[in-house]
Amino acid sequence: MTAGAELEGRRVLVIGLARSGVAAAEVLRALGAEVVAFDVNEGLDAGRLRALGVEVHLGREEEAVDMLLAGTDLLVKSPGVPGETPLVAAANARAIPVWSELELGARLLPNPFAAITGSNGKTTTTALLGAMFHAAEVPAEVAGNIGRAVTSLIGSTDESAWIVCEVGVFQLDDVDTFRPRIAALLNLDADHIDRYGTFEWYADTKLRIFEQQTEDDIAIVPLGFGPVPGGAARIEFSGDDPLPAEPLIPGAHNRENAAAATAAARAAGLPDDAIAEALRTFPGVPHRIEPVRELGGVRYVNDSKATNVAAALRALAALHPASLHVLLGGLGKHESYEPLAEAFEASDHAYLIGDAAPEIGAALADAGVPFTPCGDLATALSEAARAARPGDVVLLSPACASFDQFHDFEARGDEFRRLVLELA
Repeated sequence: MTAGAELEGRRVLVIGLARSGVAAAEVLRALGAEVVAFDVNEGLDAGRLRALGVEVHLGREEEAVDMLLAGTDLLVKSPGVPGETPLVAAANARAIPVWSELELGARLLPNPFAAITGSNGKTTTTALLGAMFHAAEVPAEVAGNIGRAVTSLIGSTDESAWIVCEVGVFQLDDVDTFRPRIAALLNLDADHIDRYGTFEWYADTKLRIFEQQTEDDIAIVPLGFGPVPGGAARIEFSGDDPLPAEPLIPGAHNRENAAAATAAARAAGLPDDAIAEALRTFPGVPHRIEPVRELGGVRYVNDSKATNVAAALRALAALHPASLHVLLGGLGKHESYEPLAEAFEASDHAYLIGDAAPEIGAALADAGVPFTPCGDLATALSEAARAARPGDVVLLSPACASFDQFHDFEARGDEFRRLVLELA
């Protein structure tokens, strides 16, 4: 019996109704499951789901745990939902299976997966690997944390196509059978400590991408990386690897991303000429060291996707030795900002926004880095634009999540881009 047939007639609770939760609810209804959906956002527009026959509940979950879990056979959790929320904790206590949306999609799709994870560079590497498949004219769909839910591919994708999948750590919380044919770990830096508490817990969750692999699969890891779970054949990469072409995207970190993508592409059997074409032409992804415009000799760069210190460090390294005016701050992740402060050069200046501004400011002050508290993005950009001189770079690379002032990093980057394009 297929996984889809097993879900027919079952009562499934979907928690979290953002992109992946909605896609999961839709495919479950199409498979004949009785679907109940929940989100804490009382103002959410759930009209489409209700029209499909989904029973939708919005608001506080504490009072609704027993009602929502009554008769439930399976809980499907969106990545943004922490495991300690009342519904998830109660489901675990009652031995109700909890799957991530990725686990659901992988069970329902027979396609081979090439999965990319890591603390930084996932989106760029996933998109670049997708471009390599495209250049080789090998059918592939790019999905996952990159913005397209894996479950949205069900019923619309040829079974022979590769699924090139960006996998965030939250998607790996609740996987049991997910077995990518090719799995790549780009790096492991401190991130999401606000959710996992310790680096060790976070790292162990990341490594779950390899758990179900066998000797028929490929595990791609940085040169010198320690052991990983599972039984896959191992390939190591580094930024110094010879490549069939030099990547168009700048920065030492992007050469590492290109090396990982090349290793994955070769593992999938793609020819070097197609890999070279993608390396030479791939322009990068929005919100990751994305050039916005040059005005009066000043370059404006959107790196809103830098939601942790390690990512911001990569941006600073890629853009030095130009003098940088760096917009920093947002919702912190319980990281130390000392390494970031130490990466500033004498001619750089920081402009601080958001909840983490006082903590970042303290680290900058200890390192002797000049900074200006600004409060919000518009004020920070205005101050930076006023101070910048020809040859300088104004860089949004927050080193923090966006949720204190924006819906997500994309909304933050879009607002930065809009404000920059309005500068006179």
